[in-house]
Amino acid sequence: MNKTILAVDDSVTMREMVKQILDLGGYDSVFANDGMEGLEKFNTITADLVITDINMPRMDGITFIREIRKINTDVPILTLTTESESGIMKEGQMAGANGWVVKPFRPAQFLDIVKQIIP
Repeated sequence: MNKTILAVDDSVTMREMVKQILDLGGYDSVFANDGMEGLEKFNTITADLVITDINMPRMDGITFIREIRKINTDVPILTLTTESESGIMKEGQMAGANGWVVKPFRPAQFLDIVKQIIP
């Protein structure tokens, strides 16, 4: 059975790129446009990993991470964002993020990180 990954990003281009990468890795993927939609989808699937952007409309990634942690304290959460400021990274970590990948990234490197989290 394939592992399921929920990826939340407001950029269509980024969602398409992440889908291609996850498909290459043999993962099933579910996508959402923002934190609100991501939360709705998280409640309807069993996610083995959550990947989220930070800067999104309606519900930003930090708030989304906090809301996920209220529901599930175990699911790994990986941020995928342009934010590289240490203060934002610390805030994400305190909210419950397990890892931080800064855009732009190399697809092979990103897939390696995902495989380390959920083999």
